[in-house]
Amino acid sequence: MLLVKNITKIYKLGKVDVHALSRVSFKIESGKMVGLMGKSGSGKTTLIRQLSLIDKPNSGNVIIDNEDVTKISERKRSSLRLNTLGYIFQEYALIPELTALENVYLPAMMLGSGHKEYVIRAKELLTTVGLRRQISHLPKELSGGEQQRVAIARAMINNPKIIFADEPTANLDSLSAKTVMDTLMNLNKKTGVTIVFVSHDPDDKKYADQLIFLKDGKITEDY
Repeated sequence: MLLVKNITKIYKLGKVDVHALSRVSFKIESGKMVGLMGKSGSGKTTLIRQLSLIDKPNSGNVIIDNEDVTKISERKRSSLRLNTLGYIFQEYALIPELTALENVYLPAMMLGSGHKEYVIRAKELLTTVGLRRQISHLPKELSGGEQQRVAIARAMINNPKIIFADEPTANLDSLSAKTVMDTLMNLNKKTGVTIVFVSHDPDDKKYADQLIFLKDGKITEDY
């Protein structure tokens, strides 16, 4: 499903080269729940940006379903991001003027899906994540944990093969964080969608079928 071969990412800070990732390689099978773990500054977010096609590595290969996505056009990358991948961000990234329902179905509307179909699916997804009664609420009327569950439903709207979650519980209290991680795990088990999540919390290890540890931009055995 997802194969990473020797990817390296270098950022320039003035005249200094910062090696955010150094020849990182691993494989993720379909249907797994995978944790990218490491302390702050270890390269976790940089790595997930390469995997999710938000950024490009300086060298190496990211292969999704036998296709090297580091070599395709930007138009094809955009299509994959909308059709094949789902995203959950640390800061929720909901549109404040839209209701929970509208935030969820927005990516499906961008694909030109039928209005009735995507509204029905958005309602089903909000019910699945425990927000059936909040479908008409604006983000400001929702708690942080509820907003993140709206973001989870939104990530699922186009039936992605892979969901990438960058520190999805970083801004939440412990109870809300558990609810969000339980929701992700249940979606993984119920639908078979591959989920790759970033975390620096050792307690989140228990949610993963596979753990990938990073330290100073390199794969390590633990942290």
